[in-house]
Amino acid sequence: MIRYPAVASQFYPGDKATLQRTLQAILPESPSPKKKALAVVSPHAGYIYSGSVAGQTFARVAIPQTCIILGPNHHGRGAEAALATAGIWRMPMGDVAVNEKVAQRILANSKVIREDASAHEREHSLEVQVPFLQYLQPELAIVPICLAALSYDDCKEIGSALARTVSEFEEKILLVASTDMSHYESRQAASRKDKMAIDRILDLDPEGLYNTVFGNRISMCGIIPTTIALIAALKLGGHQADLVRYTDSGEVSGDTDQVVGYAGFILS
Repeated sequence: MIRYPAVASQFYPGDKATLQRTLQAILPESPSPKKKALAVVSPHAGYIYSGSVAGQTFARVAIPQTCIILGPNHHGRGAEAALATAGIWRMPMGDVAVNEKVAQRILANSKVIREDASAHEREHSLEVQVPFLQYLQPELAIVPICLAALSYDDCKEIGSALARTVSEFEEKILLVASTDMSHYESRQAASRKDKMAIDRILDLDPEGLYNTVFGNRISMCGIIPTTIALIAALKLGGHQADLVRYTDSGEVSGDTDQVVGYAGFILS
């Protein structure tokens, strides 16, 4: 089974050499030693807008060979919690395999997650993370999970299942939650709302994050992936969340009346 790119040459360069040069430009010099993270939260807009935030976040982290990528379902296709369990993603810099062993363990550990590749066919939120991970870890394998709107109880179930799965493998596995923050509000309104969500993430408070975002109608598209990543990180012994950077699309476009917010976090 081959999954072809949905947004290459749109959100990021579709040509291998151009993509490599782009990543080299937006990935800062890596610190040494790199942080051994449990999870990363990264934006998923076009690289011109959010690539610098994603790059600064991933560059600080030791990227293992297997990454579980959690992204929101923007298209409404497929299962509410859809896991692609097999095949390869044919990316511009080369094929990336799905780690079938880890995927099957996730299915065995969760009653909510379903095997479903259809949700991934057009979804960009997971795809845009892959080139960063692949550039930093040439032996990359992924476990992609596409998530629609879920109850907090379902988020708890999935987060616990992912933590259980990660703990069952000797190899290091990184969770990557894909999200943008507020959408199409003024910079003033977006930054105010996003700060409420950011504070809950920094406090390692997944239920508070979930209730804050829905209670205040914050248009954070990856609230479900981020909540699940927080739950899993806590189950795995996480005790710290670091905000790498927050910005918005107006920094590039110059339009501060209608911005999209971007934030990068490291959970350890």
